[in-house]
Order: sequence, then structure tokens, then C-alpha cells
Amino acid sequence: MYFNSLQRFIARGAAILEKGPIAMIFAEDEVELDATLRHHREAGFLQILLFAPDHFTLADDLDPVVTRIGYSMTRDKALSTAVNAVNEAAPVGTWLYYCYNAEFLFYPFRETRTVGELLIFHAEERRDAMLTYVVDIYADDLSRYPHAVSVENAYLDRSGYYALARLDENNHPRERQLDFFGGLRWRYEEHVPENRRKIDRISFFRARPGLHLREDHTFDDQELNTFSCAWHHNLTACICSFRTAKALKHNPGSRQDIQSYYWFNSEKFEWSSRQLLDLGLMEPGQWF
Repeated sequence: MYFNSLQRFIARGAAILEKGPIAMIFAEDEVELDATLRHHREAGFLQILLFAPDHFTLADDLDPVVTRIGYSMTRDKALSTAVNAVNEAAPVGTWLYYCYNAEFLFYPFRETRTVGELLIFHAEERRDAMLTYVVDIYADDLSRYPHAVSVENAYLDRSGYYALARLDENNHPRERQLDFFGGLRWRYEEHVPENRRKIDRISFFRARPGLHLREDHTFDDQELNTFSCAWHHNLTACICSFRTAKALKHNPGSRQDIQSYYWFNSEKFEWSSRQLLDLGLMEPGQWF
């Protein structure tokens, strides 16, 4: 199904939003767009909303299972505008998720459990949002893969991740909130604006009127930004992303300074949830 604008989708797409979980995929370019859509479809999302310019092409098998919405990511606040509009239009309590193209969701036990099962358990834990970590993945050989993207030869950093206290407007640490850093945004921080260095993102949330996603990937309801509830650890997930790798290679201010992302802490990405769990990059909580 196709809608030529966000406004038309909101006005006429109510039936598509009736049942979740719903994935919103925002296409900044066509890099691994088909792979991104297939990956999230296989995870078990009941609806896939693709926000992309009309000239972006899809494989024939994806057209019947994706709802296309004509949209440009070059506009100001493009992501938050669309996410907040869908939130207002969706039935209260619907699970929503968002990511960009060339990003791939992984969660504990992904190989044997669907995203629906993940969110049913999370809701039973009285959680209305889930913290995800954006884990940078990158090609090992930039002379062979000049855009830094290779699904077959993807690597990640096995260490170098850390967290700092998240301060409120009075300079006090927020309860159960941290700012997380690491990956390419940490290694090449001189090329990344300070307000874009964090790797944490609240990618899953339950729709409700008046809720707003902010430009830093957090919400205006502080409880939704917490990494766990007050009484025990909760599930977290990872979004394995080529986005930073390709951006640094496309940016004229950084591409000449980067000959290779590979370093002594690089590890071949196995495309498995077990690897991410073993590296401590996500938390299974009480879900066994």
C-alpha cells in the first residue's frame, strides 16, 4: 500500500495501525534498504511502515508486505515529526518501533522468539518502553567497501563502551538513566557533534496521546527513558547499525582521516543475539 505523504497516511491509514507491533523504517538512502525491511519482517512485526522518497526502489517481494509513505529525511526534525504523528494516530497501547535503513534489530533469543513475544513479556513487567543500544557495525576493508557497508564482512567493537550519569535541569543524576557511549562515535568523536555521540535510543514504546519523541531519541516522559524498573533489571535490545560508518565515510570533514575502521578490538559480527549477549551489549532481564 502506498501513501504519498505523512498527512495522507495519518488521515487514511487508521486500519494499518490497528494492531502492533509496528515498525517504522526511515530511509535516508537506499543502502541495504531491502535487507533492513526483510530483517524486521522476519522478526515478526505485524506492520512495516517505510518512510522514503518515491524514487527509492524496493525488491518485488517487499512491495506487498510494506506500507510505503512518501517522505524525505532531509527536512528539519524529520524523524521525530513522523514518529510523533504515528503515535498520535495509533490506538493507545500499541507497540511502536523505529530505526533507519542499514540498521538491524537484535534482542535476546531472537533466533527462537518473535518481537511480539518479546514485547508481551516486557509489558507484563509493567514497562511501556525499551532501551536499545545502537551498536556500530562496519566493513573491514574500506578499499573494497568504500561506503563502509558489507553484510558479509561486518565487524563491531567488542569493547570500549561506557556510561555516564544523565543529569537533570538542576544538575542532579536522573534515577535509572544513563548516557551510553562507544563504537565509532567514541573512536572518532572529533568528527561527531557532541549532542550526537550517545548510542542509547528508546526505540520501542507504547503509543499514547500527548507523548513526544525528542531529537535526542528520548521522550518527554522521563520514566520511559529509564533502562530498568525500580525493582530489577529489564530487557534491553541492540540495533546493529551501519549508519555511523557510512556517514563518517561520506562526510567530507572525516572521510580523508579514516583509512580503516578495523582495530585491535574489532570482532567479526556473527549476526546473532548470543554474540551480543556474551559481549554484554544487551540484557535478557528475567526472560528465560
